[in-house]
Amino acid sequence: MAHILVVDDEPAMLQLIRRVLEKDQHFITLLSDTCKVLNMNFSKYDLILLDIMMPGLDGFELCRQIRSRVDCPIIFLTAKIQEADIVRGLGLGADDYITKPFGTAELRARVNAHLRRDTREKKNSFSISGIVFHLNAKEAESQEQKLPLTKSEYEICEYLALHHGQTFTREQIYEAVFGFDGESDNSVISTHIKNIRGKLAAYNMAPIETVWGVGYKWV
Repeated sequence: MAHILVVDDEPAMLQLIRRVLEKDQHFITLLSDTCKVLNMNFSKYDLILLDIMMPGLDGFELCRQIRSRVDCPIIFLTAKIQEADIVRGLGLGADDYITKPFGTAELRARVNAHLRRDTREKKNSFSISGIVFHLNAKEAESQEQKLPLTKSEYEICEYLALHHGQTFTREQIYEAVFGFDGESDNSVISTHIKNIRGKLAAYNMAPIETVWGVGYKWV
């Protein structure tokens, strides 16, 4: 079973794809408004099916804008079969394309083949609460702007975001970020959290919640 996002402006096509892929017990999210896709959290999706010919923001431009935030395969659904269009789509970061009209057996086979062979490290980057975390670079960004977090602030945010919904004490956060051999007192976590909140507030974000008497969690 996989979580699959399907973006297409044709309601009938969306429902057809849902019926076909649900036969393989996949969870399907359907969207016809491309503008809504830009602000989504992509971390839960294992594959994206993306139509090219859509009004407003077409599939090419949408792929270009989200590819850096998406680790899963992107497959174009297209009636455009010219080689130049195919090359352009793959150059923007798509993994494959399926030409319309397509058979239901082909759709299932191509989707499942990509799910099987997808060996990307899912945690090279992930997106949550409007923030994209780049784990290798140890950087975070929002709306394509790098957030001005110090190394320690980034580590705290990454730890809480990766375990979003869970509450951690200051001691647990300190040990996770600085290790058992850290040279400061765990009260420094409160100071870091205050500074993080101040910086994220400038972007109208407040993802860290205080759980009184316990600690903090990313909501």
